[in-house]
Amino acid sequence: RSGVCSSRSSVSIKLINTRETAQAIKGMHIRKANKYLRDVVVKRQCVPFRRYNGGVGRCAQAKQFDWTQGRWPKKSAEFLLHMLKNAESNAELKGLDVDSLVIEHIQVNKAPKMRRRTYR
Repeated sequence: RSGVCSSRSSVSIKLINTRETAQAIKGMHIRKANKYLRDVVVKRQCVPFRRYNGGVGRCAQAKQFDWTQGRWPKKSAEFLLHMLKNAESNAELKGLDVDSLVIEHIQVNKAPKMRRRTYR
């Protein structure tokens, strides 16, 4: 099977927001995921918070996912849009049909803590 990859490391965005956003687009076609993430940025659709949902408010937009809690993590959505754009470019370079791409695997890991001196 042929596919494309796109990855970034040590990015300063919130892990929990990005994880929930990534789970929301997993299994989607790449065009549908692009539209969904653009809608999240302008608050037309929400990201359902399923695992890390302590203190997350309820919203009516989460009903379409059979859930009650949701948010609109703008920075995470914009970051994942850039990742999808990169994956599309990689697919074109490989000569694959971009319209038939599906997000099969998506993974979010915690970035390392940046070390610094504490001056006294």
